[in-house]
Amino acid sequence: MQSHTNTEQQLLAALAQGEREATEQIYRQNYRIINGWLLKNGGSATDADDLFQEAMVVLFSKAQSEEFRLTCSVGTYLFAISKHLWYKKLQRKNRDPIALLDNTGTDEEENDNGIAYEEDIDAHEEREAHYNQLDEALEQVGEPCRSILKAYYHQDKSMQEIAADFGYTNTDNAKTQKYKCLTRLKKIFHSM
Repeated sequence: MQSHTNTEQQLLAALAQGEREATEQIYRQNYRIINGWLLKNGGSATDADDLFQEAMVVLFSKAQSEEFRLTCSVGTYLFAISKHLWYKKLQRKNRDPIALLDNTGTDEEENDNGIAYEEDIDAHEEREAHYNQLDEALEQVGEPCRSILKAYYHQDKSMQEIAADFGYTNTDNAKTQKYKCLTRLKKIFHSM
């Protein structure tokens, strides 16, 4: 395997074949992010190690399946799995502190988690598809609408700033134009 894998699919294929370099690359690229998130959300360094290991097992298992198609980055997938595992652990802990010490229900929990992982990933993929569709619609809406909408929604500019930047005589005219642009964007988005 090359020292740095070119694509996510190549990385996933290398992981599925059990290539150590792929595992190490995934670890290097993602562990710090997941560890940092977990520490900010009440976890310990030990929790982070355990959680990342569990997420890697899920990813490895999925990578082995010929039907599995990764439509987001490996990092996004691992992060979604890790978040789900952590929230599930906190949920069990809040309901029954002894449940964390009792390993008798692990098979059932793993099956539930597998379904939940898929639901988390499906929700993420659906959101990502909507964002991509919105980007396409934004490209089609044309100027000055594209710039006005980006200024308002992405750059958090006030209507006064937009009126000044785009040469409108007052904020009411800028608001009217933004409304027209948003209506046009919605039509394009829903016709896709």
